[in-house]
Amino acid sequence: MFLERFHCEKDGRVYISAAQASLFAKEVAGDFNPIHDPDARRFCVPGDLLFAVVLWRFGLSTNMTFHFRALLGKDVPLEFREGADGTIQVCDQASKVYLEVARSGDITTDKVFIEEFTLGYVAASGKNFPHTMKPLMESNGVMFNPDRPMVMYDSMTVTLDSLHAASPELELHNATLEANGKRGQVTLEYRLMSGDQSLGTVSKRLVLGGLRPYCPDAMADVVEQFYRLKARGVSYGTDIAST
Repeated sequence: MFLERFHCEKDGRVYISAAQASLFAKEVAGDFNPIHDPDARRFCVPGDLLFAVVLWRFGLSTNMTFHFRALLGKDVPLEFREGADGTIQVCDQASKVYLEVARSGDITTDKVFIEEFTLGYVAASGKNFPHTMKPLMESNGVMFNPDRPMVMYDSMTVTLDSLHAASPELELHNATLEANGKRGQVTLEYRLMSGDQSLGTVSKRLVLGGLRPYCPDAMADVVEQFYRLKARGVSYGTDIAST
């Protein structure tokens, strides 16, 4: 399974190294956020990697809500605790929770479907910037600080009608941004499709910080740098804080 390269297990705990997290971000998610670089001062593990490990270990349910509670650093011994009500908590030995998952409904442990769903979700997530975020900020007349932008996962919800289909793919259906002073909330809504068949929906919320009036020239510089360094296989030189 593709996740074996991006984490390891020892004594019943899961470990994710900086190198593994960075490789996942770049190779799987197409995410060149410098906060996922191994030598980043504020390094953190991509939230999408934790999401993927949860699905691989516990299966995919028809209803799941993921709440990202804290940024995860490298090499933290992680415990995956399952409550009597099915709730999953990803936490460290001090019980600090990094990800909390509520779930209900039917569950599939079909590894092929779970892998295809995971890869489809992560691929769509990797297009958040600049494909979705840039026009969304532009249309709302706001943008993050180009020198130190802050974009953080808040939560994501999966609602599925079917757990059996071939080649599921996410299609962006709607994107909104609500700005309130220097903070904003982005909601991204996707349809999960298998060919012409609708399998359900996925919704993701992100929090933006340090908002300011939109500046086309500043944003153009950020996008240009993103594509230039992505082509070289390295991260671009801003510092987006995201899980």
